[in-house]
Amino acid sequence: MDTQSQQHHKQDFVEVEGEENRLLQSEECETIPLSTPQSSLSTTLADGNREDYVYAAKDKVRIFDLESNGNSTGSTVVPPFSWKKLWLFTGPGLLMSVAFLDPGNLEGDLQAGAIAGYSLLWLLMWSTIMGLFIQLLSARLGVATGRHLAELCREEYSNWARLVLWFLAELALIAADIQEVIGSAIALKILSHGLLPIWAGVVITAFDCFFFLFLENYGVRKLEGVFAIFIGTMGFSFAWMFFDTKPSEEELLMGLLIPRVSSKTLRQAVEIVGCVITPHNVFLHSALVQSRDIDIRNKGQVQEALNYYSIESTIALLITLVINLFVITVFARVFYGTEQAKDIGLVNAGQYLEDKYGGGFFPILYIWGIGLLAAGQSSTITGTYAGQFITEGSLDTLNEWLNVLQAIQIPFALIPLLTLVSKQEVMGTFRIGPLLEVS
Repeated sequence: MDTQSQQHHKQDFVEVEGEENRLLQSEECETIPLSTPQSSLSTTLADGNREDYVYAAKDKVRIFDLESNGNSTGSTVVPPFSWKKLWLFTGPGLLMSVAFLDPGNLEGDLQAGAIAGYSLLWLLMWSTIMGLFIQLLSARLGVATGRHLAELCREEYSNWARLVLWFLAELALIAADIQEVIGSAIALKILSHGLLPIWAGVVITAFDCFFFLFLENYGVRKLEGVFAIFIGTMGFSFAWMFFDTKPSEEELLMGLLIPRVSSKTLRQAVEIVGCVITPHNVFLHSALVQSRDIDIRNKGQVQEALNYYSIESTIALLITLVINLFVITVFARVFYGTEQAKDIGLVNAGQYLEDKYGGGFFPILYIWGIGLLAAGQSSTITGTYAGQFITEGSLDTLNEWLNVLQAIQIPFALIPLLTLVSKQEVMGTFRIGPLLEVS
């Protein structure tokens, strides 16, 4: 009887322990934020394991130390501001901001300055603010879900909608890439004093783009450092031009504060908006923010990451606003109201500036070329980066369609193959026999 009683007690203990484990597991599952999209729940597990789609776990920048700050899964506590953490979060905003400084933007800036003078500076400022708002939404999406925009489009929309979105995103990216590569090639032609033709500059740009992207193998922070150098080069070059040409400070301030658009400057106004707000950059930023190791089940971590990303993105776009202001005001000061205003472009802008201000110790032509090269190189790299995320994020959707397309193409490969291997004139004694030909 004593033995049977012990067995019953042991069985009851096991059942109670099993029930407690089930309750604990259910409580762990409840720590997933209710705001987490349903599509993310499939890859966000109670034990914290999830598939890393963009950056492998070992490649992510580690910022949070859960053991030291006491935050546990599901915590909503946001720690106080830390300069060290802001530094660790700084990077994605730099890569994102390059799209606001690409050769297409510089073309729009110089056209706006030469044709509209200072009158569209207010539009540049408000377009940048609107662009910042859009980029913050993109970062919010990437941080809160742990997925980037292309992946979520693949999961949340129907097949035809996903295909249309993917096609339009790639089309916009191709249009941006053309400007970026050509702009870099023009800069190389300027700096080589015409020795390098445009086509050679395009080839060089394509090759060194992959070289710079290879730096990511040594850590994402290395690549972010390269972009900091590019942006610093642009800032230095165009600031030099700004202080060299001495634009009117009064007209600059009036251009920022007083909205003005005339029928003659309407095209330049639309061009500024189109240059600043670029579709592929939205896809890019939602992926770049995942380079930091963030537990999306921890609301405190997510909110803290969003706070730091908001600060670094605002600073990055403030820098781009100042650089774009430099370019517009330089060309407004030099070419507004002149005969050259209608003919000026990326190719001849530097030469026109040199004709106005001469060579000097460091000719303004080469300063323009250096700034343009930095803009072209950096934007070409981010364009390639964005294309990678868009394609990878949408590719799973296309796999079935690609297989169907390959099946349709099979006869167009097999018919000429069977025809040729059965011809005596082509194969000689190695032609297939009648049995194989019939089969």
